[in-house]
Amino acid sequence: MLWSSFSFLLIPCQRCKSCQNYKSWKGSLAKDLLHPSPEEEKRKHKKKRLVQSPNSYFMDVKCPGCYKITTVFSHAQTVVLCVGCSTVLCQPTGGKARLTEGCSFRRKQH
Repeated sequence: MLWSSFSFLLIPCQRCKSCQNYKSWKGSLAKDLLHPSPEEEKRKHKKKRLVQSPNSYFMDVKCPGCYKITTVFSHAQTVVLCVGCSTVLCQPTGGKARLTEGCSFRRKQH
């Protein structure tokens, strides 16, 4: 197989596109940059995605005791208490807030 002068870029020359080696090379290293998988996009940094989007969101958290709904930020940095019964709904961590066991939540639409 003949390679172009920039062999370190792994670009085959135009004459070799019909050979078997090119087909196996194309299948193993080709990557569709315009249509990445959703899982792959979610793992990327929020500013390095194809379309920038934040990792944080607002959610409705239902208290397991009195069933009141409270709106909580996903990355809350303080302890969030229920308005009705003062139960702890979530506790801060380094990133996302940790919900208390028994609390159910629903992600809010924007």
